[in-house]
Amino acid sequence: MNSSGYKIRNQTGIYFITFAVVEWVDVFTRRQYTEVVIDSLNYCQKEKGLEIYAWCLMSNHLHLIISSKEGRLSDTLRDFKKFTASKILSSIENNYKESRKGWMLWIFKSAGKKNTNNKIYQFWRQNNHPKELETNKFKDEKLNYIHMNPVETGLVNEPEHYRYSSAVDYCGGKGLVRICFL
Repeated sequence: MNSSGYKIRNQTGIYFITFAVVEWVDVFTRRQYTEVVIDSLNYCQKEKGLEIYAWCLMSNHLHLIISSKEGRLSDTLRDFKKFTASKILSSIENNYKESRKGWMLWIFKSAGKKNTNNKIYQFWRQNNHPKELETNKFKDEKLNYIHMNPVETGLVNEPEHYRYSSAVDYCGGKGLVRICFL
Protein backbone atom coordinates (compact mmCIF):
# COMPACT_ATOMS: atom_id res chain seq x y z
CA MET A 1 0.00 0.00 0.00
CA ASN A 2 1.37 3.43 -0.82
CA SER A 3 1.64 6.15 1.81
CA SER A 4 -1.46 7.97 0.54
CA GLY A 5 -3.54 4.92 1.56
CA TYR A 6 -2.79 5.58 5.22
CA LYS A 7 -5.42 8.04 6.37
CA ILE A 8 -7.67 8.49 9.35
CA ARG A 9 -11.03 7.92 7.73
CA ASN A 10 -13.11 7.41 10.87
CA GLN A 11 -12.42 10.51 13.03
CA THR A 12 -14.02 8.84 16.07
CA GLY A 13 -12.29 5.47 15.71
CA ILE A 14 -9.52 4.08 17.89
CA TYR A 15 -6.17 4.11 16.09
CA PHE A 16 -2.66 2.76 16.49
CA ILE A 17 -0.27 5.47 15.26
CA THR A 18 3.48 5.87 15.21
CA PHE A 19 5.27 9.20 14.93
CA ALA A 20 8.90 8.74 13.94
CA VAL A 21 11.63 11.37 13.89
CA VAL A 22 13.11 11.94 10.41
CA GLU A 23 16.04 9.64 9.71
CA TRP A 24 15.26 7.94 13.03
CA VAL A 25 17.40 10.47 14.93
CA ASP A 26 17.61 9.52 18.63
CA VAL A 27 16.28 12.80 19.99
CA PHE A 28 14.44 11.41 23.00
CA THR A 29 17.58 10.38 24.83
CA ARG A 30 17.44 13.82 26.48
CA ARG A 31 14.82 14.46 29.17
CA GLN A 32 14.02 18.02 28.05
CA TYR A 33 12.80 16.75 24.66
CA THR A 34 10.78 13.90 26.16
CA GLU A 35 9.05 16.38 28.47
CA VAL A 36 7.82 18.34 25.45
CA VAL A 37 6.07 15.23 24.14
CA ILE A 38 4.59 14.26 27.50
CA ASP A 39 3.40 17.80 28.28
CA SER A 40 1.86 18.01 24.80
CA LEU A 41 0.05 14.69 25.19
CA ASN A 42 -1.37 15.86 28.51
CA TYR A 43 -2.39 19.19 26.97
CA CYS A 44 -4.13 17.49 24.03
CA GLN A 45 -6.09 15.35 26.46
CA LYS A 46 -7.22 18.29 28.53
CA GLU A 47 -7.83 20.86 25.80
CA LYS A 48 -8.46 18.94 22.58
CA GLY A 49 -10.38 15.83 23.66
CA LEU A 50 -7.60 13.35 22.88
CA GLU A 51 -8.21 9.93 24.44
CA ILE A 52 -5.00 7.99 25.07
CA TYR A 53 -5.34 4.26 25.65
CA ALA A 54 -1.65 3.41 25.42
CA TRP A 55 1.62 5.14 24.60
CA CYS A 56 5.34 4.53 24.52
CA LEU A 57 8.03 7.08 23.72
CA MET A 58 11.23 5.46 22.48
CA SER A 59 14.48 7.22 21.55
CA ASN A 60 13.28 8.17 18.06
CA HIS A 61 9.57 7.40 17.81
CA LEU A 62 6.27 7.53 19.66
CA HIS A 63 3.62 4.80 19.59
CA LEU A 64 0.05 5.67 20.51
CA ILE A 65 -3.35 4.04 20.72
CA ILE A 66 -5.74 6.98 20.64
CA SER A 67 -9.11 8.39 19.69
CA SER A 68 -10.84 11.76 19.84
CA LYS A 69 -13.82 12.66 22.00
CA GLU A 70 -14.53 15.52 19.63
CA GLY A 71 -14.23 13.58 16.38
CA ARG A 72 -11.30 15.67 15.17
CA LEU A 73 -8.42 13.23 15.50
CA SER A 74 -6.61 14.36 12.34
CA ASP A 75 -6.69 18.01 13.44
CA THR A 76 -5.44 17.17 16.92
CA LEU A 77 -2.56 15.07 15.57
CA ARG A 78 -1.60 17.76 13.07
CA ASP A 79 -1.48 20.35 15.85
CA PHE A 80 0.43 17.99 18.16
CA LYS A 81 3.08 17.28 15.53
CA LYS A 82 3.43 20.95 14.56
CA PHE A 83 3.73 22.16 18.15
CA THR A 84 6.11 19.45 19.37
CA ALA A 85 8.33 19.82 16.30
CA SER A 86 8.59 23.56 16.77
CA LYS A 87 9.21 23.33 20.51
CA ILE A 88 11.80 20.54 20.27
CA LEU A 89 13.65 22.21 17.40
CA SER A 90 13.77 25.45 19.37
CA SER A 91 15.07 23.56 22.40
CA ILE A 92 17.80 21.96 20.32
CA GLU A 93 18.79 25.29 18.76
CA ASN A 94 18.99 27.01 22.15
CA ASN A 95 20.62 24.19 24.09
CA TYR A 96 24.31 25.09 24.38
CA LYS A 97 24.92 21.74 26.14
CA GLU A 98 23.55 19.71 23.22
CA SER A 99 26.63 18.00 21.77
CA ARG A 100 24.67 16.76 18.76
CA LYS A 101 23.09 20.12 17.88
CA GLY A 102 24.86 20.78 14.57
CA TRP A 103 24.42 17.23 13.33
CA MET A 104 20.72 17.03 14.27
CA LEU A 105 19.84 20.42 12.84
CA TRP A 106 21.65 19.54 9.61
CA ILE A 107 19.54 16.37 9.29
CA PHE A 108 16.30 18.22 10.07
CA LYS A 109 17.19 20.98 7.61
CA SER A 110 18.05 18.45 4.88
CA ALA A 111 14.70 16.72 5.43
CA GLY A 112 12.94 20.10 5.43
CA LYS A 113 14.33 20.99 2.01
CA LYS A 114 12.65 17.90 0.54
CA ASN A 115 9.20 18.96 1.71
CA THR A 116 7.64 22.19 0.43
CA ASN A 117 5.33 22.33 3.49
CA ASN A 118 8.31 23.30 5.66
CA LYS A 119 9.96 26.65 6.09
CA ILE A 120 13.32 25.34 7.31
CA TYR A 121 13.22 22.07 9.24
CA GLN A 122 11.28 18.85 9.31
CA PHE A 123 11.26 16.99 12.60
CA TRP A 124 8.62 14.26 12.30
CA ARG A 125 8.39 11.92 9.34
CA GLN A 126 5.37 12.64 7.15
CA ASN A 127 3.49 9.38 7.53
CA ASN A 128 2.01 8.05 10.76
CA HIS A 129 0.58 4.91 9.20
CA PRO A 130 -2.63 4.99 11.27
CA LYS A 131 -4.34 1.66 11.69
CA GLU A 132 -7.89 1.58 13.00
CA LEU A 133 -8.29 -0.99 15.76
CA GLU A 134 -11.62 -2.55 14.95
CA THR A 135 -11.31 -5.87 16.79
CA ASN A 136 -10.33 -6.76 20.34
CA LYS A 137 -7.66 -9.10 19.00
CA PHE A 138 -6.04 -6.26 17.01
CA LYS A 139 -6.29 -3.93 20.05
CA ASP A 140 -4.58 -6.50 22.28
CA GLU A 141 -1.90 -7.13 19.65
CA LYS A 142 -1.02 -3.44 19.35
CA LEU A 143 -1.22 -2.84 23.11
CA ASN A 144 1.24 -5.67 23.69
CA TYR A 145 3.48 -4.43 20.86
CA ILE A 146 3.64 -0.92 22.35
CA HIS A 147 4.39 -2.08 25.87
CA MET A 148 6.95 -4.69 24.81
CA ASN A 149 8.90 -2.23 22.62
CA PRO A 150 11.34 -1.19 25.40
CA VAL A 151 11.76 -4.83 26.45
CA GLU A 152 12.49 -5.96 22.89
CA THR A 153 15.16 -3.27 22.51
CA GLY A 154 16.80 -4.27 25.81
CA LEU A 155 16.06 -1.09 27.76
CA VAL A 156 14.19 -2.88 30.56
CA ASN A 157 13.36 -6.43 31.58
CA GLU A 158 9.72 -5.71 32.36
CA PRO A 159 7.47 -3.33 30.40
CA GLU A 160 6.15 -1.59 33.52
CA HIS A 161 9.71 -0.52 34.44
CA TYR A 162 9.98 1.76 31.40
CA ARG A 163 9.26 5.35 32.45
CA TYR A 164 7.96 6.65 29.13
CA SER A 165 5.10 4.21 28.63
CA SER A 166 1.60 3.38 29.77
CA ALA A 167 2.65 -0.16 30.76
CA VAL A 168 2.89 0.92 34.40
CA ASP A 169 -0.78 1.99 34.30
CA TYR A 170 -1.82 -1.42 33.01
CA CYS A 171 0.07 -2.98 35.95
CA GLY A 172 -1.76 -0.91 38.58
CA GLY A 173 0.64 2.04 38.85
CA LYS A 174 0.40 5.64 37.70
CA GLY A 175 2.32 6.80 34.66
CA LEU A 176 3.22 10.21 33.27
CA VAL A 177 0.15 10.45 31.01
CA ARG A 178 -3.41 9.72 32.11
CA ILE A 179 -4.85 6.88 30.08
CA CYS A 180 -8.23 5.32 29.37
CA PHE A 181 -8.05 1.55 29.60
CA LEU A 182 -8.93 -0.48 26.53
